[in-house]
Amino acid sequence: MHHIHIQYAADKALAPKSALLRRWAKAALISNKAKPAEVTIRIVDTDEMTNLNDTYRGKPKSTNVLSFPLSVPEDIQHDVPILGDIVICAPYVNHEAQEQGKLQDAHWAHMVVHGIFHLLGYDHETDQEAKTMESLEIAVMHTLGFTNPYETGENINHHD
Repeated sequence: MHHIHIQYAADKALAPKSALLRRWAKAALISNKAKPAEVTIRIVDTDEMTNLNDTYRGKPKSTNVLSFPLSVPEDIQHDVPILGDIVICAPYVNHEAQEQGKLQDAHWAHMVVHGIFHLLGYDHETDQEAKTMESLEIAVMHTLGFTNPYETGENINHHD
């Protein structure tokens, strides 16, 4: 069984409910047939994300999502392996969704799914890596009832 821990270091009203965040994360884990694992999703404000992005990536600006895979020495045993942490900047993701004309839940789901795939070892440094990772993300998004997050004009909220 997957254990998904949610930490709110930003206003909870800016982010989806914990149950949705867990559902999206589990969908990505299950799609990849990941063994039971533990993941923490931390929802942060712009200041914390800017600090993390600067500290760990040398980019002194905010971003939408960062993933921090955990490497545990083989001699340390856990009942449930810890995959790592996903940090999502609530104000950034909400602004991005609005700016891109996407449903807020669709964009949040994509950030969670994207973060999980990074924890599972996927990346998008090369065109081939990006193609592989994006195809996996698109498949999970479809199982969750969302359209392709990489297609322009998709996930548009026509009720605004």
